[in-house]
Amino acid sequence: MKLALFGKDIGERNEGYLNQLIRRLDEYHAELIVYDPFYPVISRFNKNIKIQGTFKGHDDLAGNTDMVLSIGGDGTLLDTVSLVQDSGIPVLGINLGRLGFLSSISRDSIIPAIDKVMTGDYSLDQRTLLRLESSRSIFGEFSDALNDLTINRKDSTALIVIHVYVDDMFLNSYWADGLIVATPTGSTAYSLSSGGPIVSPGSENFVITPIAPHNLTIRPIIVSDNSEIKIKVEGRDKKFLVSLDSRTGIIDPGEELIIKKADFKFNLVKIENRDFFATIRDKLKWGLDARN
Repeated sequence: MKLALFGKDIGERNEGYLNQLIRRLDEYHAELIVYDPFYPVISRFNKNIKIQGTFKGHDDLAGNTDMVLSIGGDGTLLDTVSLVQDSGIPVLGINLGRLGFLSSISRDSIIPAIDKVMTGDYSLDQRTLLRLESSRSIFGEFSDALNDLTINRKDSTALIVIHVYVDDMFLNSYWADGLIVATPTGSTAYSLSSGGPIVSPGSENFVITPIAPHNLTIRPIIVSDNSEIKIKVEGRDKKFLVSLDSRTGIIDPGEELIIKKADFKFNLVKIENRDFFATIRDKLKWGLDARN
């Protein structure tokens, strides 16, 4: 099996777990390619790693790998989205970070997870992405996000006004610090911390969540992911921040943003007995009685 290893700086406390991973992959004679900026990190911890080469971007991966192993946290896994794009390459998230909703393989489960991957004992959880369209290329050639699109103020603490239309029907003008449009996957991220609901994958929805709205009766709303969402922003600032997952750009007042469902899915590797609800119970400590 051809595997691509992607990550950032994992920290010395994770050296042992990284070495476990490398040794297990070597035992299976896996063909490895490593993200070019990540290779110095791996070689610092494991000088004996055997690799076929390195990769820098999407063009190096497409048609050249069977799976990407994202080594880090959820932020690291989100960065793989622009690497795999519409290639369909599955991504397995190994969590060496903190919470880890997407990178659901814990440090202590690395070896059993690799065994299942190498024997084909896994399934693919197809996740919806959103796509940003605008009159200019804010994020280059790839304008899709797995988690969310977020609009924030940039140069002041003043409220901004965000006009939102759904399928050309006026929804609301939000006076707020910002606005989040999240996929079901992104419903457990920034949207959740801003008071948005948890939406299960496959529910075919987008969540529109205001950030600190001035009007306290304003609440998040769920719309169909077949909807077209149009957004325009006003405010005292001359520029505003817009983000797609971990990437950030700048927009002008009145610039129109259109959000739609992307025309491809992101393939997240799911190991047996680790479904979405099990992850929610584990990460959010549902059912845990602190009195015991």
